[in-house]
Amino acid sequence: MLAAYAARFSAETPASALDVGERPEPEARENWTTVEVRAASVNHHDVWSLQGVGLAAKSLPIILGTDAAGVAPDGTEVVIHSVIGADGHGVGPRETRSMLSERYQGTFAQRVSVPTANLLAKPAELSFEEASCLPTAWLTAYRMLFVAADLRPGNSVLIQGAGGGLSSAAIALGAAAGLEVYATSRSADKRERAMALGAAAVFEPGERLPARVDAVIESVGKATWAHSVSSVKAGGTIAVAGLTTGDPEPANLTRVFFQEIRIQGVTMGAREDLAALLSFMARTGLRPTIDSVLPLAQAREAVARVASGEHFGKVVLAVD
Repeated sequence: MLAAYAARFSAETPASALDVGERPEPEARENWTTVEVRAASVNHHDVWSLQGVGLAAKSLPIILGTDAAGVAPDGTEVVIHSVIGADGHGVGPRETRSMLSERYQGTFAQRVSVPTANLLAKPAELSFEEASCLPTAWLTAYRMLFVAADLRPGNSVLIQGAGGGLSSAAIALGAAAGLEVYATSRSADKRERAMALGAAAVFEPGERLPARVDAVIESVGKATWAHSVSSVKAGGTIAVAGLTTGDPEPANLTRVFFQEIRIQGVTMGAREDLAALLSFMARTGLRPTIDSVLPLAQAREAVARVASGEHFGKVVLAVD
């Protein structure tokens, strides 16, 4: 079957480490299901994997991709929850949590095998391309906003680094849920697009906000951390799901403990969170922002676009 896989590592040019070619079909396994992939979306996780983050050389070659929507053997249209081992379904009960493409072959392929319990019915209202955007970036954004930060209509939130899949998802979800959303970006074009997604106001990185917010959605790291700490209210939450610019230094812990700021890490979300997100999207009519759709054969170009940071929203691979 055709697949896009990490063949080596490259810290400087990660997309160059991705090859597209024939790979073995998924092996049959008890309590697992093989899905015919119709669409898969690219995440920073794929870029980091190609840079050697979280993968050992002995794991190569491995098919990348965590997100996908497709068709189960009985014809059901499904969305894949890509966290493996979280509930002990289909794997050993003592297996630690991982994501597809870390221990098991990923979704950048014509077919992928996952624990049957990781399949959720795709709402008819969502296309395969739209549904494939949800299991990582949108699920993480959903959990950051409504579980980690426990935000409610009328609360305020700052979303750092508008443009990527996670941040654009957080802006759209927050606005749809009645939050007062602020967003930052170095790019005037991305700030304008953030406003179109529903942001109440946009700012350049580090710019002072009109008021401190109830929560901050932080996935940038070093470049925005000081601004995040200074922008959140006393007793507020900074939800962290990434550090694309590296670890912050210093951590500004004095303000953290004096103001009793809560820092909550988030990695993906539970199956129940994904089910709630799918229902929310179907009910509200909200749809993920898609930057571009490329065929699986052009997976290297898709990963390069995500690595460049020039995209706004999700980059999707269409699979025949």
